[in-house]
Amino acid sequence: MTFVILGCALPAYKVWWPFFVVLFYVLAPVPTIIARRYANDFENNSNPCLELAIFITTGFVISSFALPIVLARSPVNDPVIQWGACYLTLAGNIIMYLTLVGFFVTFDQDELEYNTC
Repeated sequence: MTFVILGCALPAYKVWWPFFVVLFYVLAPVPTIIARRYANDFENNSNPCLELAIFITTGFVISSFALPIVLARSPVNDPVIQWGACYLTLAGNIIMYLTLVGFFVTFDQDELEYNTC
């Protein structure tokens, strides 16, 4: 979040349009969380509900990377955001989604207990 806020608030940029990626941060894990809650336990077979949720989540992730690039590539004479703000927002995206992946990987391990040696 620090990189996203810096991309918006630094005196060189002063435009808060890149902050809309926070909406994607909130929406991205929702389909996967819902699908895992209602999904049946299929060990070897594919689960269509979970696959659809992963597809929708992928759409949110790609959109969060595409939004700052599209805003920076707007008309050359007057872009909506500068490329520096775009790079800071993309760095924030990478860190945020790596955190979400780490969260899902850590808490998906049902058979492991933390207090065993």
